[in-house]
Amino acid sequence: MLLFCPQCSNSLTVSRSPSTGTNRLECRTCPYEFILTRKYFERKPMKRKEVDDVMGGEGAWDNVDQTDANCPEDSCEGVRAYFYMVQIRSADEPMTTFYKCVTCGHKWREN
Repeated sequence: MLLFCPQCSNSLTVSRSPSTGTNRLECRTCPYEFILTRKYFERKPMKRKEVDDVMGGEGAWDNVDQTDANCPEDSCEGVRAYFYMVQIRSADEPMTTFYKCVTCGHKWREN
């Protein structure tokens, strides 16, 4: 919370009054001071910023190709998977391939 001096419009700072020992708001450029007799605070809830899903979000698996790939899940015998490729590291590294099993929906990736 930032308050300003009513006389000269400079910002007020919190300090201890030398005469009484209590906290006060004082102006550094003029003699204005306001003695704090009770606790002052302001509570503002912060709004969370909405974050975009880097990997495509809900529509990441729409209109993707299929390939032959064995599902790594032990309980699934799937041999087909949806896939898409994304460059998530530096340019001299290979692209990362993301898979989703057609049978069980299990997702995995290969570098």
